[in-house]
Amino acid sequence: MMKTAVLSTMALLLAGTPLSVAAKAPPALKTEAAALIDGQAKLVQEMVDSVFSFQEPGFQEYQTAEYLTGILEKNGFTINRGVAGIPTAWTATWSNGDGPVVALGSDVDGLLGLSQVPGVPQIKPLVAGAPGHGEGHNSGMPLIIAAALATKEVMIKHKLKGKLMLWPGVAEELLATKAFYVRAGLFKDVDVSIFTHVASSFGTSYGDSGNNGMVSVEYTFKGITSHAAGSPWSGRSALDGVELMDIAWNMRREHLPLTQRSHYVITNGGGQPNIVPGEATVWYYFREQTFDSIRKLYQTGTEIAEAAAKATGTTMTKRVLGYAAPNFGNKPLAEAAYENIKLVGMPKWTPDDQAFTKAVQEALKFKVAPLKTEVEPLSNPDTRGPSTGGGSDDIGDIMWTVPTITIRFPSNIPSMIGHNVTSAIAMTTPIAHKGAVAGAKAVAMTVLDVLTTPKLVTDAKTYFQTVQLKDQKYDPVLTPEDKPAIHLNKELMERIRPELKKYYYDPAKYPSYLEQLGIKYPQLTPTR
Repeated sequence: MMKTAVLSTMALLLAGTPLSVAAKAPPALKTEAAALIDGQAKLVQEMVDSVFSFQEPGFQEYQTAEYLTGILEKNGFTINRGVAGIPTAWTATWSNGDGPVVALGSDVDGLLGLSQVPGVPQIKPLVAGAPGHGEGHNSGMPLIIAAALATKEVMIKHKLKGKLMLWPGVAEELLATKAFYVRAGLFKDVDVSIFTHVASSFGTSYGDSGNNGMVSVEYTFKGITSHAAGSPWSGRSALDGVELMDIAWNMRREHLPLTQRSHYVITNGGGQPNIVPGEATVWYYFREQTFDSIRKLYQTGTEIAEAAAKATGTTMTKRVLGYAAPNFGNKPLAEAAYENIKLVGMPKWTPDDQAFTKAVQEALKFKVAPLKTEVEPLSNPDTRGPSTGGGSDDIGDIMWTVPTITIRFPSNIPSMIGHNVTSAIAMTTPIAHKGAVAGAKAVAMTVLDVLTTPKLVTDAKTYFQTVQLKDQKYDPVLTPEDKPAIHLNKELMERIRPELKKYYYDPAKYPSYLEQLGIKYPQLTPTR
């Protein structure tokens, strides 16, 4: 019986028939979930603003974890902290009996040096030199929590069977955790997974996304210290090894495929000029489009590092700090989610929202483009066209483990730069809050589709097995010896957290974070 069903589904796939045509929960359930989420709009605003105010970078999301798990725990979810050997990682589960297991996640970390006063049309750090949410990751888990709380209520009222498992994307900006989540078995019992990411648009996609997978690796060279002027011949410079590797890589780069992306920073160049450096470290990201090409690019980098060590009389060791698989969205899930995105539609932007958007764009001399009023078309490999590579997202590791999609929700304004303070400016404004509410509705409705339509789960798994895994299998470079790089950003946060605490949002005293900071929305001119 199962074999016949699988063959029938395969025939639909080959014929190009949308698998989600019948994959719909009763409209009344979706209307109910949407109304519940509208009733949580204040909570969404408080969560979005609070996470923004914590300003925590990868592996240091302690306040964020405590805050979000506290909300979930009060609402009946069981919290498992420190999962996969990562102190700030957690899962939150709630079950209403045997049924589909749905994983819901989004990223929570900020970026180094991107502290920004929100709600003002200018670049202005909240705390100089501090991290900040320059990609808008403060909005994703609040969205997921709102969706989960509404779905839970609908499940209880209508006796829908199933289990919700929430999880945060820790240290996504370092691409350093989701491969470890998979290795630790966090998704072994999951049927389908829905992920969200902030954008200025509202949509989803399926198939090969065309972005790059990646390996993050640190090369440490060790030499011999000596007096750099008195007896340089007695020393062997570890920094020479690092610099020779970088020079050689930049020469090799010319002869690599267009799809590769590679970049590095020297994290340790020695102590002071008059001592031959005995230790030096360089940190590389190697990005490519397939599991095989990622591995080969990484091997090429390591061969160059070994050659640089031999040439400089030093030794070299390497440490993998993170990994991200290429992204591949599930077609049946994406089709179901897209119908819900269309049903929800874009938020109702006010003249103030549009005026603020224009003021920011003009002040920063960016392209002026209004907030979008139409959802994006369903994106697929045919509409995206050929890719020459680009960024990475470690949601790919989960995508190659269980059927997964990413829903992009409209909580930011157009024309901002990624991984930049400009992408933080709108992230505690009504724009961010409305986008998160809209995204929560689409997620909740799609979960209800999964819970009430067994065919959707079957189709998602069939597509995963027969289409996604047809030519590639999940093949990360992680070894059993590789551990999460939980030391990253620790010293910085130990030093700067006392200053950051002065700016934590207090929702008991202030209706919004902008009001706590004394900013009147919409602020259309720069402040002092």
